[in-house]
Amino acid sequence: MNLQRVEMSKQKPEVRRQNFDEVAFGYTPEEAMAEASRCLDCKKPGCVGNCPVEVNIPDFIRCIKAGDFAEGIRIIRQKNCLPAVTGRVCPQEEQCEGGCVFAKRGGQIAIGRLERFLADWEASQGINTGSIKKPRPTGRKVAVIGGGPAGLTVAGDLIQLGHQVTVYEALHKVGGVLVYGIPEFRLPKRIVRREVDYLTSLGVEMVTSYVVGKTRTVDSLLEEYDAIFVGSGAGLPWFMEIPGNNLNGVYSANEYLTRMNLMKGYTFPSVQTPIKQHHRVAVIGGGNVAMDCARTALRLGAEAHIVYRRSRQELPARLEEVENAEEEGVIFDFLTLPLACLGNENSWVTGLSCQKMELGEPDASGRRSPVAIPGSEFVMPVDAIIYAIGNSPNPLIPSTTPGLAIGRKGNIEAEEATGKTSKARVWAGGDVVTGAATVILAMGAGRKAARAIHRYLQTLEEE
Repeated sequence: MNLQRVEMSKQKPEVRRQNFDEVAFGYTPEEAMAEASRCLDCKKPGCVGNCPVEVNIPDFIRCIKAGDFAEGIRIIRQKNCLPAVTGRVCPQEEQCEGGCVFAKRGGQIAIGRLERFLADWEASQGINTGSIKKPRPTGRKVAVIGGGPAGLTVAGDLIQLGHQVTVYEALHKVGGVLVYGIPEFRLPKRIVRREVDYLTSLGVEMVTSYVVGKTRTVDSLLEEYDAIFVGSGAGLPWFMEIPGNNLNGVYSANEYLTRMNLMKGYTFPSVQTPIKQHHRVAVIGGGNVAMDCARTALRLGAEAHIVYRRSRQELPARLEEVENAEEEGVIFDFLTLPLACLGNENSWVTGLSCQKMELGEPDASGRRSPVAIPGSEFVMPVDAIIYAIGNSPNPLIPSTTPGLAIGRKGNIEAEEATGKTSKARVWAGGDVVTGAATVILAMGAGRKAARAIHRYLQTLEEE
């Protein structure tokens, strides 16, 4: 049992902190085959059961081992319409890799990296090996609201079942959080575009700059479509209830990353994106989004700080992202609680008032609760503060859709197993139901909803 997996080569920290190019280079064919050869080909694989989109992992790894890359990517695309995306940003260590037999011995097969390899190999060949022979059209029409991972999964599944699918996206680019929320160095836009183009090649219609709830309501769409899936995400940012949030230089992670991504701030000065070049940035939060913000600020020339009220052990971000941030020079201010955003007479941020913490007893989530240390207040001089502490669904669709049950936090209420909502012929899934979560969980919810929608379209009788 070889516990040492094949590592991917990547840009050196001192180089990559100066650019927005993708950090990791990916496997070569030889590296991928060497990694695949470590797989034990278990009789009862734990990896498959831990995959939200149910990819047949042992089979595609077996294909890589044999050098049959075309068959490997075909197997993946039977279940996953976004393999180049999930191979890069899915938290495999907690899911498929976490269920691997090797995990019990302190090792893991690099399933995500192998998935990325196959998707990138397919692109390098200039072919769509996952393309299918489309079934006879059913005549049923489905509207998908939101072009993020949940919506794209529903679209991909239903188009392959013969239904007509139209995706309505509020922004000018399809991809949702994949294009506005994840930095170029972690998920290049060309990768998302490639996967969207694949769905378009299958027949999915993409309509952009179309705000459902404003341009047209859900009820209006129901007059034209047999079923609707709402996957509009969680785009309403959270802020701490502390003084100074209205100062210039205080951002939500959504605003900051959207300016960098969709408004091409990462190409400055070739594109004049309206964002100030900051010198010292404090990012409040400890998740993947916080890492994305800090690493982006660093690449724009700022000294970047992660301000987190617990210790490194409690960080919710992926270990790989934390390690990349540390290598690049992001400064971590652990056990630190923000108290107020401070500004000057012109209302520009000048500092973040903080208090040092210590860890007490575990809270309901199992993490040790931070407790303030009396008399430990201090001021961190900064000229920008970015909140990366979570999001809620935008209230536009819920407020314009009568009969749609809404939860306490503004999320659409839907059955976990099917995505069915309280409104007839409407399903929902992803962050609009769960709140901000991972790409792969949103895709898993999309797969469940697609199955339920297909069953309905076959009989036009709701379960």
